Amino acid sequence: MRLGLNVGYAGANMKLDLDLVVEAERLGYDSVWTAEAYGSDAFTPLSWIGARTSKIKIGTAIAQFYARTPAMTAMTAMTLDALSGGRFILGLGPSGPQVVEGWHGVPYRRPLTSLREYVAIVRQIVARKAPLQFQGVQYQVPYTGPGATGLGKPLRSILHGRPDMKIYTAAIGPKGIALSAEIADGLIPTWFNPERFDVLEPHLKAGLQRAPGKSLDNFDLVAPAIAVMGPDVAACRSAVKRHLALYVGGMGARSKNFYTNYVGRLGYEEASRKIQDLYLSGRKDEAAEAVPDRLVDDIALVGPRERIRDRLQAWKASPVSTMLVATTQREAVRAVAELCL
Repeated sequence: MRLGLNVGYAGANMKLDLDLVVEAERLGYDSVWTAEAYGSDAFTPLSWIGARTSKIKIGTAIAQFYARTPAMTAMTAMTLDALSGGRFILGLGPSGPQVVEGWHGVPYRRPLTSLREYVAIVRQIVARKAPLQFQGVQYQVPYTGPGATGLGKPLRSILHGRPDMKIYTAAIGPKGIALSAEIADGLIPTWFNPERFDVLEPHLKAGLQRAPGKSLDNFDLVAPAIAVMGPDVAACRSAVKRHLALYVGGMGARSKNFYTNYVGRLGYEEASRKIQDLYLSGRKDEAAEAVPDRLVDDIALVGPRERIRDRLQAWKASPVSTMLVATTQREAVRAVAELCL
């Protein structure tokens, strides 16, 4: 199992702990990943990280594909990949309708079809076998629809990309997981319980059956694990509970929250609905308190070093290719490396 460091996205002030990234590279971490919501973007921090490092891979976990045209994403990915010496991994996901329509101002329409076409276009651009032409349900390149001038022409990227650049997709719904297995090089679920691979496995296998030559042996499962290290287990759990309450309770409408549904499939359906009800009624502290201790222990590494060591045994025995350690603590980054590498 490889290790990745997940630095996420910034809060109100743009901060990036480059010393932590450099330490992770020194310790043998294989990759470092950034994210985006509706503030800092995922790509710009990777340019800073790439300039300060030499070996560690750099990836987006994830970049919102509705926010950019496929060509813009391909251009950015190829540029970062070239400047970093072939270290870039492109992680894509749809986000959700609240962000896509409420922030980016575009319709959250046919996310699976859109992602399938998006990945196909990016791969065509990077492969550079011919000038780009694509006629899909969601994307048409060159564009000839309403308002077109009729002057668009097929173009081939000036920059020569790396055709084998990996593309991962983020998904937690059954159809999205299957699509990832079919069209991508790896899957990034939001959270992962190493003892509940059964939640993903049938959908992964369904997608892999539609992709000749692919199997679980050559498909990457890149799973985040929040790490909060300290002597007080309850205090360490508290930080994770606030994170889970935000996503399960507030990152989506009551009728369409992917995180609420996913936690239900992990075995916490009643708890997930209670968390959502409390959060949407403005009782955010109570929503965090309603997150079960066991759920935190399932998906995170919390407590003293010895407790984290014991929980890591399940991760090592799981099919995870890369564990994405989400932490700001140097002691946690070091401890996980010493216990795994």
